[in-house]
Amino acid sequence: MFQDLTRRLDQAMKKLAGSERLTEDNIKEALREVRMALLEADVNYAVAKKLVSSIGEKALGREVLGSLTPAQQVVKIVNDELTAILGGHAAELNLPRGKDIATVMVMGLQGSGKTTFCGKLALRLKKEGRSPMLVAADIYRPAAIDQLHVIGDSIGVPVHSDRERTNAAQIVKLGHRRARDNKCDVLIVDTAGRLHIDDELMQELQDIARTVPMDEKLLVLDAMTGQEAVNIATVFAARLDFDGAVLTKLDGDARGGAALSVLEVTGRPVKLCGVGEKLEDLEVFHPERMAGRIIGMGDVLTLIEQAEEKMDLGEAELLAGRFAEGHFTLEDFQRQIRQMKKMGPLKGVLGMLPGMNAGVLDKAKVDDRQLGQVEAIINSMTRDERRRPDIINGSRRKRIARGSGTNVSQVNKLLKQYRDMRRMMKQINAAGGLQEFGRRVLGG
Repeated sequence: MFQDLTRRLDQAMKKLAGSERLTEDNIKEALREVRMALLEADVNYAVAKKLVSSIGEKALGREVLGSLTPAQQVVKIVNDELTAILGGHAAELNLPRGKDIATVMVMGLQGSGKTTFCGKLALRLKKEGRSPMLVAADIYRPAAIDQLHVIGDSIGVPVHSDRERTNAAQIVKLGHRRARDNKCDVLIVDTAGRLHIDDELMQELQDIARTVPMDEKLLVLDAMTGQEAVNIATVFAARLDFDGAVLTKLDGDARGGAALSVLEVTGRPVKLCGVGEKLEDLEVFHPERMAGRIIGMGDVLTLIEQAEEKMDLGEAELLAGRFAEGHFTLEDFQRQIRQMKKMGPLKGVLGMLPGMNAGVLDKAKVDDRQLGQVEAIINSMTRDERRRPDIINGSRRKRIARGSGTNVSQVNKLLKQYRDMRRMMKQINAAGGLQEFGRRVLGG
């Protein structure tokens, strides 16, 4: 996500940082780089022009040119302007508690990820203590109905469908009645899509919204389609007045144009974003955090939230206790890997760390398959070998390599990584534990 844009912005900022002082000329040169980066990221032309103009106006101010750290000041300005154009702050869903049933209509073209998003939203609301029900209102694609039932069953959420009726609005009305009978407090409607926008689709969506008034009308957009997603949003805004957008596939090779353009062009905020294929991979869209990711400042808050939600706290405490006692075996190493895999793609996790911009990640050649390879090697060991790695001699290494489908050099590399980590743990314990070690390193 945003890799090319991040790389180009990083290059522009480095040019400023390398200058002895900021001048009108080198700021304008950097802004040309920023403009090209935005346009190549498929940001709407008018949005890119406005953003660059706003950055330039502030960057050429006296307080920046006269600053002792002008380059850092410009980075802050870029961050602030990106945050503003992304919405400034997270836009919450309007799903009031205490109401009979809060209703959500999910719209979008075919292939945008509507049905999967409905499941993700239902799971998220269920974790928040709500009682959602899904409604299959796509009367044209039986496979969409089947998919919604499979998703509902997997997360323990009821699904209302009616394969006999051909009126989507009536299906939603009956679903609303069934949700009330089942004491559900949120109704999520998965509507039909089309390969392109047409009057029949719009009329059907309008009929559904009139039959059951909606608290939230969410438009699902495929972030991979860039500017086309903004064009789709513009038409939906004119015809249906949706409340917010959802960007899917932000974990893919999305150039970022849709995220940076939707609010400015349509006046509707991005509220949620899909960051993976699993039903747990749904995030609130935080403009300030997204801006930080784009300019390489990271997103530590989201990383912490994901760790709290996805990692096993009991397992983490067990590992911490073993480290404190000076114990660290290959079984512990394996537990660490499994915890990390729960966080999602490794490249995405590392990308949330400050300073881990696209260039650094490219050089690191992060590959999630390496984690699977490490697990395979450890799984090929006996329990005694995992607990006492020092007994692994040459013949054992050959057997482990054969069993894991790797070679001896890969087994050697893993064992070296393990020894390095064990050595680091001993140093930390010798320094008085994690807190004391951190205090010494930071000079506190």
